[in-house]
Amino acid sequence: MKILILGAGGCFGQNLADYAIKEGHRVIGIGRSPKKPKCFSLGIEFPYYPYHIAFELDYILEKIRYFKPDVIVNYAAQGEGAASWGKDNWRFYNTNVTALVKLVANIDCHFIQIGSSEVYGSVNTPVNEQALTNPTSPYSVSKLAFDQHLVAMHHIKGLPMNIIRPSNCIVEGQQLHRIVPKSLISALTRRKIPLHGGGVARKSYLHATDLSRAVMTVIKSGGMGEIYNVGPDKPTAIADLVRMCLIASGGSWDELVEVSPERTGQDSCYSISSEKVKALGWRQEISLPDGIELVLKWVKAYPELLEMDTSFVMRA
Repeated sequence: MKILILGAGGCFGQNLADYAIKEGHRVIGIGRSPKKPKCFSLGIEFPYYPYHIAFELDYILEKIRYFKPDVIVNYAAQGEGAASWGKDNWRFYNTNVTALVKLVANIDCHFIQIGSSEVYGSVNTPVNEQALTNPTSPYSVSKLAFDQHLVAMHHIKGLPMNIIRPSNCIVEGQQLHRIVPKSLISALTRRKIPLHGGGVARKSYLHATDLSRAVMTVIKSGGMGEIYNVGPDKPTAIADLVRMCLIASGGSWDELVEVSPERTGQDSCYSISSEKVKALGWRQEISLPDGIELVLKWVKAYPELLEMDTSFVMRA
């Protein structure tokens, strides 16, 4: 099978590339930035082209016509719910809606959109794919808008597509401002860990290899036009996640954790039901503690990471 991955410069896209290559598939990747250094790219090798989906779509379409993929998997997105409240929030719609609408108007192969469980908003119990959507940030609104466009294109125009809505994911090679690598690096370097709102918000976390297995499961066995949630059975409070990171890295809660103001627009709980994708044979195989250990092993393997800035920087 020939698979083209958009957003392949990011950690989740490159994890899928690695997984698919090991299964024997042909893979090419496209991402907005040049290939990252080995401490982030992890030595995963596949043809990769740095094109921005919002500004260089014509080059991307040329690669699609040349490669003739059986499947396109799209991870490309302007992310970060809290950041989407800034004055540049139009960029979220430019990338997550407008650019992708233009893209799918020019393809006819199977298109897999990596959506977001944030489209359901804050919930009290795990929600399935039939639940009412309630996006609460410009980011999640933009993700849902394109989801709805895809569904309409499938029903009316016959576009072969699926939407996968994963929980939050962790993985080796992840951007350092994300909670798990940030907490581990802070613990190892004895820097303070800012715990927004005391870490009471609960989110669902999955290792990206389990997400990659779910993507391949949907490609091979999913019902065309269907939406699939992919996540663990239970959410985890952010404070408990940080505590797991400290246990793994030998850090002290009292010494390293400081409570900071809550993030703008923070939802209290993200929790999804994955029963639909489980019916296709998928199961979570990497527990959260084991996933944290894998990320810790990565951080220790590349000491240069300990010297890097772990704060968030908006990239268009």
